[in-house]
Amino acid sequence: MNKSLNKYIDHTLLRPDATKAEIEKLCKEALEYDFYSVCVNSYWVPFCASLLEGSDVNIAAVVGFPLGAMSTESKVYETHVACREGANEIDMVMNIGALKSGNLEAVEDDIRQVVNAAKEFNAIVKVILETGLLTNDEIVTACKLSENAGAAFVKTSTGFGHGGAELDKVKLMRASVSKDVSVKASGGIRDKEAALAMIDAGADRIGTSSGMKIVSD
Repeated sequence: MNKSLNKYIDHTLLRPDATKAEIEKLCKEALEYDFYSVCVNSYWVPFCASLLEGSDVNIAAVVGFPLGAMSTESKVYETHVACREGANEIDMVMNIGALKSGNLEAVEDDIRQVVNAAKEFNAIVKVILETGLLTNDEIVTACKLSENAGAAFVKTSTGFGHGGAELDKVKLMRASVSKDVSVKASGGIRDKEAALAMIDAGADRIGTSSGMKIVSD
């Protein structure tokens, strides 16, 4: 590892029934454990920004979540709003159906437009591939399209789809992008052993709701 374990963690709460009290707890935990970021639905970004003001804990907001099948225009608007309200990272879901249909130009354009929208606020974009729905060849293609479009990260999973982070998929993603693009593993990572294995496989960031357990193990 090239940094302490806590700085790999995107402390995540994306359940649709998450309450204000739970989001407040998430932010307090992120401050206490000095996690890299909190990852939340965009509705909660202003509240998180108020709680995390003055700290070095970042705010990641999900866009096009969890299906990725909304229009590009909608994703761009959601990105603008989230960044304006305090998000400095955007975790967007790729258009999975377009990829599987072979409409690669649309997939790349979808990502590029979100990347450009985030850049207006000096924010970065992580592209969620939902690897459990993709073949290995599709994962490689998605990684290359994401890099071509200017994404900072490729990310395994939403945590709401089919399967979560798998070591072989993380290794494949790492091998499919240049050193300029990072890899985020998310979905089902619940203990230190699993987190360290993902980092060893090439993950630069870990998305998890078990961050405290991971760093305390």
